[in-house]
Amino acid sequence: MSYSVKWGREKLQFPLPSPDTKLAVIRRQIADHIHLPHSSFKLIHAGAVMKDDSAPISSYGLKNKSTIAVVGGPEQVSTAPERKTEKHVITQIETELNQVRVELLPFVDKLLESLPDRTAVPGDGLDQEHARLGELLLQSLLRLDAIQAENEWEQARRDRKAGVREVQALLDRLDTGWKARRSQ
Repeated sequence: MSYSVKWGREKLQFPLPSPDTKLAVIRRQIADHIHLPHSSFKLIHAGAVMKDDSAPISSYGLKNKSTIAVVGGPEQVSTAPERKTEKHVITQIETELNQVRVELLPFVDKLLESLPDRTAVPGDGLDQEHARLGELLLQSLLRLDAIQAENEWEQARRDRKAGVREVQALLDRLDTGWKARRSQ
């Protein structure tokens, strides 16, 4: 007689102890096998969390061929959220702006440089490139807008405001160039 344990993608088999065995014995057996502290995961059987380690396994209805799911582990142990600092927020803003400058600006420049030489031809791929760049710039604006800077963090607030203006100016430049192409 045995029971199985589902842990992630693994399915493990263990011999079923007597019905009066405490849940703590099973928890320790599983913890030893998966190399996790016994308090870092939950055991679930038939949709119920098995909380009471001092209860006998029979009280949870554990019998031959039962399956226990292991949920949690060291990567899921919650820690107190770290407090953001002004330096962290400034780094977040700089990272977003560097991404725009490196990954989008060259493509915007390339698209705008190619516009005066070309007439509007359906299916030339420029419509899609314009839409793609516009969407990515809008996403960047939304990410910058979502960055929270405390009122007393003046430098972070200035950097965020300058970043929003820079990305918005690039988006405006893209749209103005595109509209000029359409009017030709």
